[in-house]
Amino acid sequence: MDDLALRLFKLSNAGFCCAQIMYKLALEDEGSDNEDLIRAAQGLCRGIANTQKTCGVLTGGIGVLGLYSAKGDESEEAKEDFLEMVETFHAWFKTEFGTTKCVTLIGERDFQGVDESYKPICAGMIQKSYTKVYEILQEHGYEYGNRE
Repeated sequence: MDDLALRLFKLSNAGFCCAQIMYKLALEDEGSDNEDLIRAAQGLCRGIANTQKTCGVLTGGIGVLGLYSAKGDESEEAKEDFLEMVETFHAWFKTEFGTTKCVTLIGERDFQGVDESYKPICAGMIQKSYTKVYEILQEHGYEYGNRE
């Protein structure tokens, strides 16, 4: 098992969902933590509010791109390449996985039940998506792990 797979396995076993894992991995890679962001990301879990609509891996990946290039306070604007990066990731995700809908990706689930057979599917998507976010940031001149 490679390092990324081991990290996301540990985060999943600790009870974090896909969107939270995308953020946790990014924050860990820069040596920081933001519990408020991780809490906020829980609303994106399981297809936004457990509705199985837009996949949490996708929304988490877009959020990580935003950490680097979106508007953060009233004195700044989003960087010029923010929308381009988001659109690139969104298009890649849809092409790579065939859809952006959680229910289509993993099937209809009762997330309160004991069946966690969806987790390996999600883990594979997280690995591919996290790597793609990293590539997109590098292509746009961002130093991954350093938002300063």
